[in-house]
Amino acid sequence: MAQAADTTRTVILTVDDDPGVSRAVARDLRRRYGESYRIVRAESGESALQALGELKLRGDPVAVILADYRMPQMNGIEFLERAMDVYPGARRVLLTAYADTGAAIDAINVVDLDHYLLKPWDPPEEKLYPVLDDLLHAWRCSDFRPVPSTKVVGHRWSARSSQVREFLARNQVPYRWYSAEEPEGRRLLEAAGQDGRRLPLVVTPGGDPLVEPDTPELAARVGLATTPAADFYDLVVVGGGPAGLGAAVYGASEGLRTVLVERSATGGQAGQSSRIENYLGFPDGVSGAQLTDRARRQATRFGAEILTAREVTGLEVGGAARTVRFSDGSAVMAHCVILATGVQYRQLRAPGCDELTGCGVFYGSALTEAASCQDQDVYIVGGANSAGQAAMYLSRGAKSVTLLVRGESLSSSMSHYLVRQIEEAPNISVRGGTVVESAHGTGRLERLTLRDVATGRTEQVDAGWLFVFIGAAPLTDWLDGTVLRDERGFLLAGPDLTADGRPPEGWELDRPPYHLETNVPGVFVAGDARAESAKRVASAVGEGAMAVMLVHRYLEQS
Repeated sequence: MAQAADTTRTVILTVDDDPGVSRAVARDLRRRYGESYRIVRAESGESALQALGELKLRGDPVAVILADYRMPQMNGIEFLERAMDVYPGARRVLLTAYADTGAAIDAINVVDLDHYLLKPWDPPEEKLYPVLDDLLHAWRCSDFRPVPSTKVVGHRWSARSSQVREFLARNQVPYRWYSAEEPEGRRLLEAAGQDGRRLPLVVTPGGDPLVEPDTPELAARVGLATTPAADFYDLVVVGGGPAGLGAAVYGASEGLRTVLVERSATGGQAGQSSRIENYLGFPDGVSGAQLTDRARRQATRFGAEILTAREVTGLEVGGAARTVRFSDGSAVMAHCVILATGVQYRQLRAPGCDELTGCGVFYGSALTEAASCQDQDVYIVGGANSAGQAAMYLSRGAKSVTLLVRGESLSSSMSHYLVRQIEEAPNISVRGGTVVESAHGTGRLERLTLRDVATGRTEQVDAGWLFVFIGAAPLTDWLDGTVLRDERGFLLAGPDLTADGRPPEGWELDRPPYHLETNVPGVFVAGDARAESAKRVASAVGEGAMAVMLVHRYLEQS
């Protein structure tokens, strides 16, 4: 496990499965760098990745990562490849034996290795410290050098404080959390001239205090883009989940001036997933956050604009232009629009849940809360993949995880590989035929009343944590009267619009709608918001790419 230390300094992380070697590396590092850097030690790739995730969430900078090549389960190259997603700017060093130098040389291309060190490295004054000195100097001169982080002061059991933390974490904004009751939190409140009655307080990297900021203000003040650079684009993508990010990547890479508009954080539901294991090309799985970050960086590298915290409220058609209106009254226009608005988890309508949302009741993974579930009893409502992935993630630290499923088993709604993992996890149990009747607590969740669907019998259980993954509601109400939807609100497109052999009402073109085209020419839909879509990450990304192909076809014929 990673060793705790002073959290205010830049980190040098070392990972080796041999405890003796691990201690020796850490000892030599502390001897030279201990006064200026925090030395974090781990004894497996998994525990090192967990430590990096925690450091990232807190906004702690990592300058150098040293990894042993010969580790079981996950060798040093595999670990460094995954560590790159969390800290792409950290300098990477591979510790190898003489027999492994070939693998180390290959790793230079695989993980952009900065250096490899042969064991033993004695004396460190000749073989270790000069290498580290150069790498640390290069890191300090790079774009990844430490920058002041955002600070958040709030109450532990505050819904708005939880929302702010989740927003910052999902948008990859480094921040530090301070309870309003701890000394540093009180010092920050006093410095901002606040008495703690209005929370959360957010202090920007520049030192500006924001009291109870709304999401658009918070986004703009922490450096996220919220305003389009132009008034007219080739393509506007509404929604930043896998389908929207896929459309942005393909649209921008193929020369379309593209802007993506997201109301909260890119990634959608998939971005909240702790582990996606059935996505092509990631045999060891990938977290939703890592996949989202890669896709976002890829889209911006091709020139796509990504706007955050902008809520779209209307779509208008005027000649060849499509106008997307925002909640603040502003608008952006384009030749084409791709609707990739995705879905959101349905609300649990049990008494008490609304009042305790954000105070023990959470929708989605709420990964910022996972660390607080250590040694706690956790309940999860839902039987699909998202619930199973959350159960596996939370079971790493929770005392117990209980899946509450309305049906009798998981097999009808969850992928086989996840069902098998859950069955093998010693601290995960599944209660079939069980629903939440009500939630109880003063200021935070304390108990749940559970009901057996078959018998109607109820039971109260102590519970401080409830994560909800029930069904999917499309985010399409703002399109009512403009774009045709089915009875559940999902958008109709392509063949679904011409099931009776006739074009949709008001269709004036001499061709039928393209496969992903809605009843509004030049407006396409991709991903989970489309009626009868597959509800899988891979299919959503594929539809985003296909929609761009159809955009090109539309523009050529217009």
